[in-house]
Amino acid sequence: MPDTRVGLISDTHGHLRAEVFEALRDVDRLVHAGDVVDPDHLSDLEALAPVTAVYGNVDGHDVRAGVPEQAVLNVGGVRVAVIHGHQVHPDYRKLLARFPEARVIVHGHTHVPRCDAVGDVLIVNPGAAGRAQKGHSASVAVLEVSGGVPSIRHVDLEALGR
Repeated sequence: MPDTRVGLISDTHGHLRAEVFEALRDVDRLVHAGDVVDPDHLSDLEALAPVTAVYGNVDGHDVRAGVPEQAVLNVGGVRVAVIHGHQVHPDYRKLLARFPEARVIVHGHTHVPRCDAVGDVLIVNPGAAGRAQKGHSASVAVLEVSGGVPSIRHVDLEALGR
């Protein structure tokens, strides 16, 4: 059993799917990596767990007024950095330089679900949680930390909706 479970979500683009609530129902907290579009969706996600969010390139003033450009949090002893990614389009070298103390860097922007290990750092994109794009299913991810060791699992939201 993990010490901590964090739901990772990005690129909802104003479309908060019901499957998100099923996929992330057992998390301890949520991280939204930007392109929220509808700030009420952050309140909706609070029904699941406390939310840490950052803004993305398509977020208007209503979202930007309530969340920062980037965030760093401690999850079970693991430093997790969050940024949308348009600032670095995500170039892993720039992400690593921007967050040198992070063990996990969460970003969105590309809409491509992935998790890459660069040394001892996990760089994670949960994918687009709103509508499927770029040939990928809509998805989220779950960060589990057990004994200070992070791991990532992606969840295909379209498979849950079938």
